[in-house]
Formats: sequence, structure tokens, C-alpha cells
Amino acid sequence: MWKHTGQQRPAFADVPGDGQESVWDYPRPPVLQASTDVVVVGETNKPLAKTARAMRVLETASPPTYYLPPDDVDCSQLVRTADQSFCEWKGVATYWALASAPDAGPIAWSYDDPSERFQAIDGYFSFYPGRIACFVEGERVLPQPGQFYGGWVTRRIAGPFKGEPGSGHW
Repeated sequence: MWKHTGQQRPAFADVPGDGQESVWDYPRPPVLQASTDVVVVGETNKPLAKTARAMRVLETASPPTYYLPPDDVDCSQLVRTADQSFCEWKGVATYWALASAPDAGPIAWSYDDPSERFQAIDGYFSFYPGRIACFVEGERVLPQPGQFYGGWVTRRIAGPFKGEPGSGHW
């Protein structure tokens, strides 16, 4: 059984090309990294969120997850759902749906009072790129495979990724 630690890229990992990062070079436990990438969520002509002050969570085998500061999110377009989950690293997540379609399910999540290591994303929002359009530097983001994961796949990221078929033992 392969156990990922982020300390050595496995033989089955894709070799990153010029300008790419390998998710297999990300650490475990995960870390936060500030980003100046322009991140847009929603329609580009009237975005739900837009920032160049996102934080990325980097974790072995997963594409980065971008967290956007609440000041750069139009929170009037969101409504809190009753859903919650627990992350061993960050704590309890709260989920958010579009106020215009609350029954369509959550499109985002946030952490109120996350663990000490992740205090920098307290109140920040992350969005599911499979449920709402997300862009990084103008590139449309693809969702991380799997129903639960929230990683953002762009051309800058080399995999394979947790959530793909056959990755259950990672």
C-alpha cells in the first residue's frame, strides 16, 4: 500500500512540465500558501467573488484549494446551509449555497475558528469548481475528481490526483 507523505514523488506520478507543480511535491500535513493569482468565482462579467489575495491549501496528492477573503466575496449572494463536515487539519466546515437557489446544494464552504495552523483562512470561502465557474488567471478551473473533494485543477498542476479511480488507497 502506498502511503503519501509529500517527501518523495512516487514512480506513478506525472512528471511536471515547465511551469507546473506536482501535487506529489506538496506536504502532508497540508500547508497554507498566499497567492497573488487573480481568482474569479461566478460569471466573469458579474462575479460572486474576485481576489488577488487568496490562500492556497497544499496537500500531497490533491490539487490546491483556493480560499478567498470574505471582503472579496459578495456574501449577499450566499446562504448558510445546515451541512457541516470535519477536517482533521482545519476543523469544522460550514457550507454555503447560492441565495437564489438554496435547494440546489452547497457551492462553497468556510471554516469559522479553524485550527491554529489554519487561522489565516478563518472566515474565508472556498468554492467547488464543479458546482460554480471558477477561474485562476483567466483559466477555467476543473474540479478535483470525486464527489467530496474541492481541489482546483489547472494546467499548472500535475497529478494524478486523489479522487481518481484507483486512488482510494492513497
